[in-house]
Amino acid sequence: MLQIRTITTFEDPALVPYQTMRRHEEHKQQNIFVAEGEKVVRRLLESPFQVVSVVLPPHWLEPLRPLLDARSEDIQVFLGEKKLLETLTGFSMYQGLMAVGQIPTLPTLEDILARSPHPRFFVAVDGLSSADNLGVVVRNCTAFGVQALIIGETSSSPYLRRAIRSSMGTIFKLPVIEVENLAATLFTLRNQGVRSVAAHPHVEGRTLYQAELKNDCCIVLGSEGEGIRPKILSACDEAVAVPMHLGVDSLNVGSAAAVFLYEVTRQRSQTGRKE
Repeated sequence: MLQIRTITTFEDPALVPYQTMRRHEEHKQQNIFVAEGEKVVRRLLESPFQVVSVVLPPHWLEPLRPLLDARSEDIQVFLGEKKLLETLTGFSMYQGLMAVGQIPTLPTLEDILARSPHPRFFVAVDGLSSADNLGVVVRNCTAFGVQALIIGETSSSPYLRRAIRSSMGTIFKLPVIEVENLAATLFTLRNQGVRSVAAHPHVEGRTLYQAELKNDCCIVLGSEGEGIRPKILSACDEAVAVPMHLGVDSLNVGSAAAVFLYEVTRQRSQTGRKE
């Protein structure tokens, strides 16, 4: 059921999440996130994620009403002109649409293993602090059919506003696991027959195209500056690099993810084909 009202004051407690978007810990404690932009809000409304509230300029209400009316939960819909909403949030917005959603109960590694058919295809991130880059990784994972994204203990949350925006809302389609010990998780995957392949730019003589990716695997991506930590590298079964011309020693993590995930897809598409 929709509760539609026009914003006349910012004192309504339901508007607080839009005023505190930079207070990441507060949102984490409340188990909520903010979706920003028309496409991202649409994808949230189309998803099974619980929606708490929506703020938008009045002219967006009717285009979004079919999606809003189709929701089963009570949703507070706040209307306000874009300039007023920018006063609420404290920053300029392109379209003025935002929504607060509830982070779902995340699955465990055991859950993911139980429901992921072979050949399994996972991605893990280590020390990925940039929300924007993490969002791009999420988008790539969804595009290439990754079954789950494993967030290591030193990485940002994929439910930060900037990460959700960079993912273009594809985070609502991708199973996510947050782990407290990524190295131990990779060892568990090994015991389950899943090989962990590190995307490591400083590997002599071993390239991505030499890696065997047709069977169960987990692609491990590192931080923007330091790469994958030594203890995580040691927990991987193999480390390979994207072959590049001299003078370029690495790719942005989003670009590297796209290359690695495409190669997994390419190799698996060849399975069973006659040469």
